Amino acid sequence: MTHAMLKGSNVPLEATTVRAVLRWTPGQGVPDVDASALLLGPDGRVRSDEDFVFYNQPRHPSGKVWRLGKKRVAEGLTDTIQTELTGVESGVSRILLVASADGVAFDRVQALRILLYDAAGTGAEALAYFDIRPETGEETALICGELYRRGEGWKFRALGEGYSNGLEGLATDYGISVDESEAAEAAEEPPTTTVPTPPTTAGPTQQPTAPAQPAPEVSRPLPPEQPTAVPAQPAYGYPPQQPTTTQPAYGYPQPAGRPAYGYPQPVAPAAPDPDFRLPPQGPQFISR
Repeated sequence: MTHAMLKGSNVPLEATTVRAVLRWTPGQGVPDVDASALLLGPDGRVRSDEDFVFYNQPRHPSGKVWRLGKKRVAEGLTDTIQTELTGVESGVSRILLVASADGVAFDRVQALRILLYDAAGTGAEALAYFDIRPETGEETALICGELYRRGEGWKFRALGEGYSNGLEGLATDYGISVDESEAAEAAEEPPTTTVPTPPTTAGPTQQPTAPAQPAPEVSRPLPPEQPTAVPAQPAYGYPPQQPTTTQPAYGYPQPAGRPAYGYPQPVAPAAPDPDFRLPPQGPQFISR
C-alpha cells in the first residue's frame, strides 16, 4: 500500500535499497529539475565535498548512493537517486534528497512529487509519495525529504524546505566548500578584446615592432566626363587665347583646320625668293 505523505510526516522503510524518484510535468516555460543528495554526519554537515552526489559527481565514493539520471515516463519527466541503505557508512546519519531548478523559481514547476520505491522488489507500486509545494514561490532549490537512521533501521521524512539561492546556497549551508574567488575576479575585470599577433621567425630576443601605420589615402582623379576647371568663355571683339570650344565662332579666327565663316583665314607669309633682283635704277625723266 502506498503512503500519501504530508509535510513533516515520516514512514519506516523495510526495503534495503530505496529508489527516490523526483517527477514533474514538463511544458512551455517549465524549468528542468535536477535531483541530488547530501550525506550528513551526526553534526548535520557533510564530512567532505565527496558527500555531495549531483550531476557533476553522480556517484558517492562508497558506491552506496548514486544518481540514475533522467527519464521520460507517461506522467512526465523523472530524475532519480538510489541508495543501498544496508551499505551506508556508519558515519552517515542522514541523507538529504534535493531538487534544484538551475536558478528558476519552483512556482513554475508543475506537479512536483517525490516517490519512494523498493529497488530490490518487483512491484511497480511506490512505497510512499509526497507532493511538494513551495511556500513562497521564490525557491530555486528544495529539500524534498530525508532518509535518516532510527535505531537499526531507516525512515523517510517529508520536508519540502526551500532555498532562494539555489543548490549552491543549500550545499554551502551543509558544509560544501564553494570556491568563488575565480568568479569574483572575473566579475571585477572588464572584458577585453585581444588581437592575435601573426607568427614571426625572429628569435626570443627580438623586440616587438610597432604596429604598421595605416596607408595614406590616395586622391583619385575625377572621371573624364567631369571637367576639372571652368572653360574660358570667348571675349567678344578679341581673338580667344586658345581653342576652347568645338563650335565655330562667327567673326573670329578659329583654330587651324576649322573654317571661319565670312572671314579669310590667316595665311603664313611665303619665304623670299633667293633669285629675286630689283631692276636697275636710273633717271626716269629726261629734261629738255
